[in-house]
Amino acid sequence: MGRILLTWLIAMIAFTSPAIAQDNAGWWNKDWPYRKAVTIDTSPSGANLSGAIGRTVLLVRLHNGNFTFADALENGADLRIVDSDGKTPLPFHIERFDAANGIAALWVSVPNMNGGERRRLWLYFGNKNAPAGGDIAGTYDPDTIAAYHFSENGGQAARDVTANKNNAQNAAPGLNDNGVIARAARFAGQGELVIPASGSLAMPAAAPLTLESWVKQDQPAGEQAIFARGPLVVGLANGVPFALVGAQRIQGSTPLKAGEWTHLSLVSDGQTLRLYANGVEAASGAGALPALDGPITLGGAPGRPFTGELDETRLSKTARPAAMILANAQSEGPSNKLLSVADTAERQSAGGGTFWFVLSKVEIIDSFIIGLCMIILVVAIAVMVGKTRYLNRSLRANAVFMKRFRALNEHLVSMKSVEGLGPKELAFIEKAPLAHLYETGIDELDVRKGKPLTGEAVEAMRAAVDAEVVAENQKLDRWMVLLTIAISGGPFIGLLGTVLGVMNTFGGVALAGDVNVNAIAPGIAAALMATIAGLACAIPALFGYNYLNSRISALSDEMRVFVDRLITRLAEMQADLASSPVLQAAE
Repeated sequence: MGRILLTWLIAMIAFTSPAIAQDNAGWWNKDWPYRKAVTIDTSPSGANLSGAIGRTVLLVRLHNGNFTFADALENGADLRIVDSDGKTPLPFHIERFDAANGIAALWVSVPNMNGGERRRLWLYFGNKNAPAGGDIAGTYDPDTIAAYHFSENGGQAARDVTANKNNAQNAAPGLNDNGVIARAARFAGQGELVIPASGSLAMPAAAPLTLESWVKQDQPAGEQAIFARGPLVVGLANGVPFALVGAQRIQGSTPLKAGEWTHLSLVSDGQTLRLYANGVEAASGAGALPALDGPITLGGAPGRPFTGELDETRLSKTARPAAMILANAQSEGPSNKLLSVADTAERQSAGGGTFWFVLSKVEIIDSFIIGLCMIILVVAIAVMVGKTRYLNRSLRANAVFMKRFRALNEHLVSMKSVEGLGPKELAFIEKAPLAHLYETGIDELDVRKGKPLTGEAVEAMRAAVDAEVVAENQKLDRWMVLLTIAISGGPFIGLLGTVLGVMNTFGGVALAGDVNVNAIAPGIAAALMATIAGLACAIPALFGYNYLNSRISALSDEMRVFVDRLITRLAEMQADLASSPVLQAAE
C-alpha cells in the first residue's frame, strides 16, 4: 500500500508540473545555468504577418512576471540571446535593466524573419562571472544609418546607437523615464534636436528611405514637425499624420489620439511615398525624394514646433517592407502579439515547468498553509501505511491461528498448551485478533470448568468475549480519525490559503496601481497552490480511508462470526465434560 501511495504522489506531481523539455536545441554553453524561450509568432495566431521580413531588430521586454531578476547580474551583463538552432548567438543590446524595479528592455537582431511562422530564440542568463555581452552597433544592419533610444541622462546630447555615431549636437529639452519603451524625449514647442550632416546621412535623389518613430502628441493643434530635413518634413497637422516633400504632400485621414503613443513611419522606395500609423498604411502618393543633405531636426522645425514626446526613432537608407513596419509596431507597442517570453526558466540538464514557476511565487502565508497541508498528508500516509501493515499482519496471524484452531476439534485448550506449537509460531499467533478472543473464551471456560453451564453463564462468557471484540475494534479504528480530518479539513485549509493569497495579490495590485495580467496571474496561480495542497492531502486520504475501512469491516465481521462459533463450541465442550462418567463419579 505504501509503495502504491508513493507512486500515486509521484505521478500526481509529474502531471501537475509539465516539464518543458530542452526542445530540439541543445544547451548553448554550460556556464549559463538558466535559459528562457522567446517565441516570435508571425502566424495568424500571433501577429498575422505575411511575406519576407528580413533582418529585424525586435524588442524583448522583461519584467517580474516573466523573468527572475535575482538569478541574473544586477546590470544584466550575463544575458545572451541565441538563435533557434541553439548555437548561434545573436547581436543584442540592453536599453534598460532595472533589477530593483523588475523591468528591462533588450533589442535583438533577428535574421531572416518571415511571415506565417513561429520561431523560438533562447535567452540565457545566470552566469555570475560573465562579461558584458551586448553589441550595440552590431544589433543594426548596415542600412540603418541612425537610431536614437533617448536613454541619455538629462543634459546629455542625444546619441546615435549605430556604428555611424550620428549624434545630436544638443540634448532633448526634457525626458520621460516611462516612455513607450524606456526613457523618451520630451518637447515643449521649442528646443528641437539637431543632428549635423555627415557622410552616412547623405542621400542622393530618388534614394530609398525609411523613417520610424514613436510619437505622443500633447496638443494636436497646427502643423508640428516630427522629422525635418531640407524639403522633407514628416509630422502632424492637427493630429493627422502627413509627409511633405517640397510641394508634394501626402496626408492621412484619421488624427492620432492625443496623449497616446503611435508608431509613425514614412517609407520611400524611389517611386512611391507611403505613410504608416501603427504599422497600417495611412496615406500614399507617387513620387521620389530629392537629394537630401544638411542637418536633421527631430521634435520640431522652424515654424512647426512640436509639443509631445518621441521614443525609438530610426532612419534607414532602404525601403523597409510593410511586414517589417507592422512587426516593429507590434513588438514595440503596449499590446505585443508578436513576441513573448516564457514564464518558466529551464535549468541546464533539467526541464522547467509551470509548477515550479508558480511555486516560486508563493507568499509566506500560503507557504505556511501548504506546509500545514503537507504535514497532514505525511501524517495521513503514515496512518495508512501503519494501518495497512497492521491489517496484513493480523490477517496472516488469523490464518495461522485458524489452522491450529480447526486441528483442536472439540478439545479446546489454550494455545500455550498445544503440543508441537513452537515459540516462534506461538508469538506470531498471539498477534491474531481471533487468538485474543479465543484465549478470553478459554479463560472464561476455565473459571467454570466442571460445572454445568446455565444460560446466564453462557451469556457471561459471551459478554467477556464481546468486550474483547470491542477492544480489538478500537485497535483497528485507532488513528483513523486523522484520515477523516485530512479528508474534511484539508480542502478547507487549502481554500483559506487561496483566499488569503488572492486577497494579498489584489491588495498589492491596488497599492502599485498596475492592473495587468502579468501582475495578477502569478499571484493568483501561486494562491491556488494552497488549494492544490489541500486537495493533495484529502484525495489520497479519502482513497486510503475507504480502502482501510472496507478491510476493517471485513475483519470485524470475521471476529463476530468467530465469537458465535467459539461460544457454541465452549458450551458444547463444557456440557460434555459435565455429563461424563468420570465427572459424575467424582461428584
